[in-house]
Amino acid sequence: MTSIQKTHLLYKLYKYRALGYEYIAYEHRPIAMSNTTQQSSTTLDSLYKTIQNCHLCPLSKYRKNVVFGEGNPNADLMFIGEGPGASEDETGKPFVGLAGGLLTKIIENVLHVKRSEVYIANVVKCRPPKNRVPDMEEVDACRPFLMEQIALVKPRIIVALGSTSYHHLTGEYDTKISQIRGSVIEFGGAKLVPTYHPSFLLRNPSAKKDVYHDMLKVKTLL
Repeated sequence: MTSIQKTHLLYKLYKYRALGYEYIAYEHRPIAMSNTTQQSSTTLDSLYKTIQNCHLCPLSKYRKNVVFGEGNPNADLMFIGEGPGASEDETGKPFVGLAGGLLTKIIENVLHVKRSEVYIANVVKCRPPKNRVPDMEEVDACRPFLMEQIALVKPRIIVALGSTSYHHLTGEYDTKISQIRGSVIEFGGAKLVPTYHPSFLLRNPSAKKDVYHDMLKVKTLL
């Protein structure tokens, strides 16, 4: 291990220790393998306040607002997307642009539940420049926050919206979302169902029927 690698490792260890984690392995681990069942006195409100002061990765330099998440804090169903876009960065709320409008229709018209009854979050809490895909360093910086969100909400079902969400939640980086969408995957104490991201559906309307069938499967799990 080089001195640069050691410095980077120490940085990550101190960062996680500051967030209340006593130990984390050096190798990259998918979120599903991490300890999300540990006892914590953190609440969603206190976690939000912590993230508002977060500068653990370069994304904090560009954000207008932290996009933490919203919805029922005791929801059975949680949606996890990739990261905030321009509209979300402006408002501080997840999925409020065109993709957000489509997600709302999917939740309310297919699942027949109110959007306010589910919980919605993203893998990263700050908008990547030009809406690019967040890199591994940025995801690693946000990982403890998402782990804690999942642990606090305790959903029975998690819908991974898009490949970035699915890949980082499971660590299955070689599997295409088109190959895995609609599958029901054991995810700690929850069921994980990957599907296409609403932004993808705006570009590829023919895929809406696939998401419709995926949501019917989610509905049977509720």
